[in-house]
Parts: sequence; structure tokens; C-alpha cells
Amino acid sequence: MLRKPRAEVAPVTRRTGIIDIGSNSIRLVVYDGAARLPAILFNEKVMAGLGSSLAETGAIDEAALVIAATALARFASLAREMEVDSLRTVATAAVREASNGTQLIAIARRLGLEVELLSGESEALAAGYGVLSGLPEADGIVGDLGGGSLELVRVVAGTVTDRASFPLGVLRIGAIRAKGKGTLDRIVAKLLDDAGWAGRGSGLPFYLVGGSWRALARLDMHLTGYPLPVIHEYTMPAATVARLQRTIAQLGKGKIRAVPNLSSGRVATMEDAAALLGVLIKHLGSSETVASAFGLREGLLFSDLTAEERREDPLIAAARDEAQRSGRFPEHGDLLDAWIAPLFEDHDDLARLRHAACLLADVGWRANPEFRAERGLEIALHGNWVGIDARGRALLAQALFTSLGGGLESPSPISQLAGLDDLEHAKLWGLAMRLGQRLSGGVAGPLKRSALAIEDEALVLRLEGDDAALYGEAVEKRHRALAGALGLTAAVDV
Repeated sequence: MLRKPRAEVAPVTRRTGIIDIGSNSIRLVVYDGAARLPAILFNEKVMAGLGSSLAETGAIDEAALVIAATALARFASLAREMEVDSLRTVATAAVREASNGTQLIAIARRLGLEVELLSGESEALAAGYGVLSGLPEADGIVGDLGGGSLELVRVVAGTVTDRASFPLGVLRIGAIRAKGKGTLDRIVAKLLDDAGWAGRGSGLPFYLVGGSWRALARLDMHLTGYPLPVIHEYTMPAATVARLQRTIAQLGKGKIRAVPNLSSGRVATMEDAAALLGVLIKHLGSSETVASAFGLREGLLFSDLTAEERREDPLIAAARDEAQRSGRFPEHGDLLDAWIAPLFEDHDDLARLRHAACLLADVGWRANPEFRAERGLEIALHGNWVGIDARGRALLAQALFTSLGGGLESPSPISQLAGLDDLEHAKLWGLAMRLGQRLSGGVAGPLKRSALAIEDEALVLRLEGDDAALYGEAVEKRHRALAGALGLTAAVDV
């Protein structure tokens, strides 16, 4: 069960960096913020293609080594300039399997980078932890597709169980498919059967990790007109994967490159990635695919956390971190949630969304007053949140939009992401938050000394004697608005 981070303790922050030397790309990501879910401060990749020549020569070709050396030099320099507290450099299948992989490790060492050569099992473990970091309730099979290898991991009940690594990286698939129709299907079936993985995903979701598979999800989002440009937790049924493979062949690379936010470096391998995904979910028996924005790098960070930190709710941790950075009064969100909670009989899922909304209630205060509601909408829909699906983002957006003065409308696209009843409920959160914000001025004291309650047909606001002066015209107006939306009359008890 997820644990809420304690409100009274400031989160431990650190600036960490990971240089990920993969078979297809080399990437530097620098993180900063709360340990449970640090924000991405910097993210850059170079498509070095270290694994592109392995199938033919067994070695990394010289041109790829030159690209890699240039990228590593830049990344090492940037990490120093950014004053990264901890920098970790890891390498995966291409460097592990190449006959001249030690040459790249030596290049990195001359730049002051000590490379950790991850085993296939370590890759799989990190990928599994990465998915659990962003999807704590994940229950299914994780597939991490790199350039040189494919890792499969079983995740359930917040932990990683079985894992395996297969020589099925996306850079190898083209050569396999070139051997004739059905070859890939037969090879995958045999590998899974020999390893005891055939049918292991029956009825379970298959979590997509890796840029090549995220590109497939991005393409489907574009083709279907999906209204939320957030790939994390985007779901595709098995039939969609089969359709995508045909669509990619029909569209051609030129049209695919024109798809917004789709990395052009992934276009060349998308058909192979789709073919592999199709046969995998067929032989695993998976019911659907779920895209994960988190993978190996986030898994490495997650594995370094204490057991208590891992149990923290990532949505609440991230919302609290954002509030402390952007809000006026860091403690206000927790108090506001406790203040409005008696009005709602929310089950756990809704209660955590309401809590997140309250934590973010003050993030729009720096915006132009005429655009604060739009600012809240943008933060909720497009923020780097995890542990929340599209419906959850829509409810969060509605609550913030209403609380920041946007009124009771449901602007696009939130009406496309959640049902009417859910959105009406989130509007009530927003009106209650709006009342609490105005009554208290955003500070703690008035909320601690007052209370809201529903009694008979009235929404009663209880105030201590000296706090009666806080019940001004603006507060009365918001009190009546909330009471009216609840079908009650407004009453004050001093």
C-alpha cells in the first residue's frame, strides 16, 4: 500500500545524473528534487548506434565510437558544470557483447567516467523497478526493448519477481525478419518457451519500456486523435498493435517523421519494433499494452531508495514538491485537504486526487490573474505526474480550473477524458478549495481554527470568535456558491 509522505518533513533533495550508454542511443539525464520522484532538470540523447554493427561484425564500428566519444565528453563536462552530486554511468548490451566494448569503457575512463557494465539480469531488474516507480500498482509483464537486447520482467504487488534477457534488441530484428515470413514468430516462440515465459502474461498488461515502443504509442496517439499529449499510461489493445504494423508499412517513413513529438531517430526501426511487439504479446498472452515513461534510469534511482521512500505515493510526493517550489505557503495544501475532506465521502482513489489538487491549489498565484485558471489546467494535464491516469489528470485539472476562478465549465480536453459525474464531483472540490483559499488568505491559522460541516440542509462554516472578522463579502460569496452547488444553504456558526 502506498504511503503519503509526511507533510511536516521537508523532502530530501539531491541532484543526480545518469549517463546511459545504450545500444541505440547515449543519453544524459540530470534529476533534481525530492528523492521519490525527482524532476528532470536536463535530458539529452545522441543516437550513436553502438549496436548497429554487432550482428555483422561482433564489434562497435569506428564511426559509432567517434560519436560516442564526442557525446561522453560533452555529457561529462555538462555534469561538472551542473554540479551534479552523484553521476552514474551505465552501459548495456552493445558494450557488454561487443568485442571492442572495452575500448569504449577506456574512452569513458579517460573522461573521468567509471562505467558500470550492467548484466542482462541487472538491466531487467532496473526496468522493472522503473515501471514500479511510475506505476506502483503495476501487475503484469514489463518489456524493455533496447537496441541490443530485450528484457522481460514480472512485476506484481510492488515488487520485481522473475526476469530474463533475450537477444532480441530492435537493431537485430531486421536481420531476423529478412530470413523470411514467420521466422521472427518461430524464434520468439522458441526463446520464450525455452525460458519458461510462454503464456506468462495471460490476461495481464504488457508494460512498454524503451524509445522504440514509446514511438509506436506516440504514433497511435496521433492517428487516433488522442486529446492528451502524455504518453505515460497510454493503453493499446492487442488488436491495435497488429493494425499499427500494417499502418507503418503503408504510411512510409516520410509521413511518420512528420508526426509531432515522435523522435525521428526511431522511425527507421518502428516497423521492426511493431513486429516484435506483435509476436511477443501473442506468445505471452498479454491482454493490452501500457506505455511507461519510466524505465531503466528511473529504476536505478528507485533501487537506491529506502523501503520507506519506495512506499511513498509518487503523485503526492511530486505534487508536494511542486507546491514547495511554486506555492506561497508550503504547508497549506495538506491543511486545505483536511479542511474540505469532511464534505466528501471519497474512496481512496478519489481522496488522493483531491489531496493532490489541494497541494497544487496555490501554484497559479504568480500567473496573470486572468490566466490563473488556465495555468492550473496546464499544470494538471501536462505536468510530469505519475501514478495518475488520463481520467485522474482530468479531475485534477477540473478542480484546479474551478478553484482558480475558471468557473464551472469543463474546457477541452478534460470533458473527453473523464465522465460527467466525475467532473461534477471535481468541481465541488474546486469550489471548496476556493472557499478555503479565500477565507484563510493561504495561511495556516484560519484553517486550523475553523471547520466546514454539513448539518441538516445547511453547509455550516464554524469560526472562533475573533475569526468572525474573516467572514467578509468575498468569503460569503464563495460560501454561498459552494453551498448552492451542494444543494444546501449557507450558514455561519461563531
